[in-house]
Amino acid sequence: MRRTRNMRPNIVSEAGLPTRMNQWWESIPFLTSAVVVVCGIIYLVCLLVGYDSFAEVCFLPSAVVSRFQVYRIYTSIIFHGSLLHVLFNMMALVPLGSELERIMGSVRLLYVTILLATSNAIFHLLIALLVAHNPFVTYDDLMNQCAIGFSGVLFSMIVIETSLSGVQSRSVFGLFNVPAKWYAFFLLVVFQLLMQNVSLLGHLCGILSGFAYTYGLFNFLIPGTSFYSSIEASSWLSSCVRRPKFIVCTGGNPSGYIPTHTSQNSTTSGLLSGNIWRNLSSLMPQREVSTQSTEGSRFPGTGRTLGSGQGQMGSHRHSDSNLQARLLEDSSPNNPVDSSTRSATQQFSEARHSVENVATATAGVPQHQGAVASEEGIRKLVSMGFDRTQVEVALAAADGNLNVAVEILMSQQG
Repeated sequence: MRRTRNMRPNIVSEAGLPTRMNQWWESIPFLTSAVVVVCGIIYLVCLLVGYDSFAEVCFLPSAVVSRFQVYRIYTSIIFHGSLLHVLFNMMALVPLGSELERIMGSVRLLYVTILLATSNAIFHLLIALLVAHNPFVTYDDLMNQCAIGFSGVLFSMIVIETSLSGVQSRSVFGLFNVPAKWYAFFLLVVFQLLMQNVSLLGHLCGILSGFAYTYGLFNFLIPGTSFYSSIEASSWLSSCVRRPKFIVCTGGNPSGYIPTHTSQNSTTSGLLSGNIWRNLSSLMPQREVSTQSTEGSRFPGTGRTLGSGQGQMGSHRHSDSNLQARLLEDSSPNNPVDSSTRSATQQFSEARHSVENVATATAGVPQHQGAVASEEGIRKLVSMGFDRTQVEVALAAADGNLNVAVEILMSQQG
């Protein structure tokens, strides 16, 4: 049979380029995408208005020392000198920032980014001052070098991500493998050899900041989880938190913000996070959030608190009793107890009253007479009109407690 030419073949069509780009962009977390947008917009605005006076916004150690222009610490990381500069930095930021943000959370990564940018600038300034004013060989050029771009923070992120991943080796552009702890230094050498106008000191300080973070030297500056949670609960951040790309710190991995080479319970960090950060958190405007609705949306179900061993045993017995009660309902014989002669309430009251003496007598029976007491209880309950099979199952579910067994049996009659 020939197929008509105008019939469309059954071919699965692939998503177009705009759809793929939209899916890729939606997969990038909130803060990482925000940094990409901010750096991209700043570069486009500078390109459109013809702004090229980067000496006013770059990190210049001499200007920071002489004129105390501290703003350069943060303006230098969001400005870029060329299209390739901003393109390469943002392409490197997307995988690094996305992975760290999923581990740490959006607010926590923002704090870590600011901390790394500040520490990079401090290391940069100290090394430049040391080289320029040492008593042996002075070199003033480092004080007048203008550093710009996000790559210093990227080198810090490379060190942190490598440490958190736990890998032993890393591949350098797929050419050869190097030990993981030396991976950032190999990248530093490769970029310095292949590219021009690359800030060696800026990248080196980024590596030093990354190692300082992973080895716990910034422990006293890292707040607790309550600090980030208070920021996320503030009213002025509510519109961002509701976005699907935003990652709350409570849903991240706790090991992501804890230095990987030190203990989690640091005394200095605990004292600071318990006092200074708590006071800062109390000053922030809070947004009223229903705890029940929040917990229900994230973790549906009924919670249970962990108590002592006796409380857990009682809960386990209660669940077993409910299970046995359902089994009784499923395995009930065809000739149930005739309830027309008495009401369920009267039968329950009489049963509870009649088994009190039996339960009291059973409690006083020695250990070797337990089987006789159990048989006596079975006969007592059978004499009330219950089926023997149901009585045995109910007593097994109630661990020999006649009162609980009566409640199980009466619940089936109701």
